[in-house]
Amino acid sequence: MSAAASQNINAPLAERLRPQTIGEVVGQRHLLGDGKPLANAIKAGVPHSMIFWGPPGVGKTTLARLLADAFNAEMIGLSAVMAGIKDIREAVERAQLTRDQFGRRTIMFVDEVHRFNKSQQDAFLPHVESGLFTFIGATTENPSFEVNSALLSRAQVYVLEALDNEALDKVFMRAMAALDAKYTVEADAQQLLIDYADGDGRRFLNSLEQLDAAVRSGKVEHVTADFVQGSLTRARARFDKGGEQFYDLISALHKSVRGSDPDASLYWFCRILEGGADPLYLGRRMIRMASEDIGLADPRALEITLSAVAAYERLGSPEGDLALAEACVFLAIAAKSNAVYTAYKAARKAAQESGTRPVPLRLRNAPTKLMKNLGYGEGYRYAHNEADGFAAGETYFPDDMKAQRFYEPVDRGMEAKIKEKLDTLKAKNKK
Repeated sequence: MSAAASQNINAPLAERLRPQTIGEVVGQRHLLGDGKPLANAIKAGVPHSMIFWGPPGVGKTTLARLLADAFNAEMIGLSAVMAGIKDIREAVERAQLTRDQFGRRTIMFVDEVHRFNKSQQDAFLPHVESGLFTFIGATTENPSFEVNSALLSRAQVYVLEALDNEALDKVFMRAMAALDAKYTVEADAQQLLIDYADGDGRRFLNSLEQLDAAVRSGKVEHVTADFVQGSLTRARARFDKGGEQFYDLISALHKSVRGSDPDASLYWFCRILEGGADPLYLGRRMIRMASEDIGLADPRALEITLSAVAAYERLGSPEGDLALAEACVFLAIAAKSNAVYTAYKAARKAAQESGTRPVPLRLRNAPTKLMKNLGYGEGYRYAHNEADGFAAGETYFPDDMKAQRFYEPVDRGMEAKIKEKLDTLKAKNKK
């Protein structure tokens, strides 16, 4: 902890321990280590526009402040949650004043930049291009989707990582010194605090401050894991229902099911539930998996998943969660085939490209005398009257379109038997 950080003892612990120099920053060695991008920029003394993308509590704001100090630049901070076009205009005027009167650079820092709309983000472009200020944006969302391409093309994206155990161990030691702690913390209690933090340094320090208050009020000399559990409420894991991480978790679940790993599938399923997702949303995603990745290799997958969703609708949480979990495990262990999914896409493409070819007369229905006189239904071979219930040699595509085979069943599960049957019918057609 630096001297500057220690002066205001009444400030929250997270603020008191905010790094005052680049050397005090914990974590992010892939950006700040020797020879790494930000270290090189600081050494060269040449700032550039950038986007910091990472989870909460990893030091995005702090890093922007320290970079401004390192470049001897004025920092103007805006929060996209609170600011509007008027605030942006005033910040631009301030940057012009800083340049014209004092000859200093300006770092324009925008926190939660993804919350600005397109016109607000565009307002920065001419000033970034003119060099009036260096733009630094911070976001917890994927900038590929949330930051305008024009602004994104003018900034380097740096991914900040959640703080690992080693980094949080360092924060822990600094916090104990700042709190002047006279008590000891068992190793498993410290690890529990780290687990609770989930890579978020600010959450970690807030928990330590809360724990310190509980220790002092209870005059505790030795902090155990049980004491931590009794004193703190564990926050949910990082999860944003509409954000990048949400879709990453869904992707992990889908790929685990497709990869036939029931344990990993159940883990991601529970991670999503613990994050607060709507269980019925998970049910709908699993219905899709049953059709896309299992299909006719095991038609029971769709039935079981539909039944699980119906059970949840009747029971709700937590009783209905088990039915969804059962479906999740079944999908993972079921035989896999995307043959129907592939066939559907190919057939849809063919239908789009084939135009409005007429239905052959033999395949048309003839409910009226006129339609019969026009030849509707004439020459149709009723399959039930044919040997083995199959009209060998018949084609059901438009007459001017070559017959195609979209559906290619795999040699797994029930589709192995379907493949055998289709091969038999194909041989009959050829004969």
